[in-house]
Amino acid sequence: MSSTQPVIHIDGLTKVFYTDEVETHALSGVQLEIGRGEYVAMSGPSGCGKSTLLSIVGLLDTASAGSYQLNGREVAGLDFAERSRIRNQEIGFIFQSFNLIGDLTVAENVELPLTYRAGMSSTERKRRAQEALERVNMAHRMRHYPAQLSGGQQQRVAVARALAGSPSILLADEPTGNLDSKNGEAVMTLLKELHSDGATICMVTHDPRFAAHAERQIHLFDGRVVSEGELNALLSEAALA
Repeated sequence: MSSTQPVIHIDGLTKVFYTDEVETHALSGVQLEIGRGEYVAMSGPSGCGKSTLLSIVGLLDTASAGSYQLNGREVAGLDFAERSRIRNQEIGFIFQSFNLIGDLTVAENVELPLTYRAGMSSTERKRRAQEALERVNMAHRMRHYPAQLSGGQQQRVAVARALAGSPSILLADEPTGNLDSKNGEAVMTLLKELHSDGATICMVTHDPRFAAHAERQIHLFDGRVVSEGELNALLSEAALA
């Protein structure tokens, strides 16, 4: 259950892409708040803006207008170095494609983001990596390479990499997208366990089965946050058009 202190506070967020003199409004006045310890799933049809919103939340992209506060701090106007520092220390990323480096061992992959932490010793990095791998039941594979692991095991390593930095929030972008149903359920069970331990999670998924694992669902359509009933009505209209 979340506390009253929000990790994410978004007010009137807008994102416009300009290509060949065409304006594409990916997000239109989004309002969103995610409390500490909350587990939120963002869903909606392809092209609705959910991945764009997650990229902005993760400081991988910037908004065209509106306010975004992370842990009470307005992120607009932060320079590149400060955005990188916050991304490294306060946000954990879990990607659909795992993004593991093939010529690094499991332990080295988990430890890698920590090498950018100023003042953190090698001993501390290795301790954190091992603890994170133990948390996802992958410590026994720490000397293996990604190619020696199944897809489900690679995603567990990716979760460990996100956890090792003790982030304020975990952002998961279609974390089951490259997995079969059995491994997908296993990863969702892991995320649910992490949430039970106090992790704050924001997940993008197109699969309603996995969205149901979250304690709150946010539905997007054409760059706007809508209710579930409104989303179903809009999808029905689109199917009839």
